[in-house]
Amino acid sequence: MNECAGESTVNLSLRPETNIVLIGMPWSGKSSVGVVLAKMLARPFLDTDIAIQTGEGRMLQTIIDREGSDALQRIEERYVLGLECRGYVIATGGSVVYSAAAMQHLKTNGCCVYLQLPYPALEARATDIDHRGIVRASGQGLADLYAARIPLYQRYADITVQCDGLNHAETLDALMRAVKTIL
Repeated sequence: MNECAGESTVNLSLRPETNIVLIGMPWSGKSSVGVVLAKMLARPFLDTDIAIQTGEGRMLQTIIDREGSDALQRIEERYVLGLECRGYVIATGGSVVYSAAAMQHLKTNGCCVYLQLPYPALEARATDIDHRGIVRASGQGLADLYAARIPLYQRYADITVQCDGLNHAETLDALMRAVKTIL
């Protein structure tokens, strides 16, 4: 795994057709910095949460409310396994790491970049967890969700970008430096 300090500790070579896949907790900035990163790199952008909502014709929270978190997880896995894009910046839903098959598919033609936030920073950003459309066990709070997901993000990350204390522009700059180590 490459910690973002502007240098690579893994031998990755990003071909133009390789996807840059952003993973991390909700509120880590995957969508907001991902779309700008895509513009800066002249690559198309895909947000899997938006693709699911568009394809399903409803919000993520509506799926959870009507069918449960397991249903949203299955839908997310189906959408990710159906991706055939090349050369994209992809912002994933935070729960994508629950599916080994989905992550294997993303890593087949992608470099996974983990936007890492320590828990206090995440907690400061988090708003309305009950209505955000987040896959979690019934009654699972933010701290438990964080504890469950962090090892998965670490397992699948090719590069980790530390986002603690960074604003949007600084996060984008750190992400750009990390990606440039493999371009």
